[in-house]
Amino acid sequence: MTNKEFAAKLEKRTVKFAIEIINLSASLPNTTEAFVLKNQLTKSGTSIGANYRESNRSRSKKDFKNKIKISLAEASETDYWLEIIEALNWSDKNILTQLRKEAKELLAIFTSIAYKL
Repeated sequence: MTNKEFAAKLEKRTVKFAIEIINLSASLPNTTEAFVLKNQLTKSGTSIGANYRESNRSRSKKDFKNKIKISLAEASETDYWLEIIEALNWSDKNILTQLRKEAKELLAIFTSIAYKL
């Protein structure tokens, strides 16, 4: 697989993840406390792919690396919010397990990319 093919595949993967995060967020309770988590989760979960897409259109290697590191940080933050939602039993355990697995895989991918540069 070429770098360009890999990038396109990873962009699609991050879009799918963002949609799953938005769907989870929409299913959370309608309380003041849940609103805070919904907002944070949605922002971090969608930012992963947005920053990755931007990295693929960067103007320099330094800009690319910066955007990749933002995607990495957002993947870590997303897993943090998912862990809290899981601990609060606010969603289906199977859904959360899958989303946390994907967040960790994205984190590993972006870590690998960032430190190969």
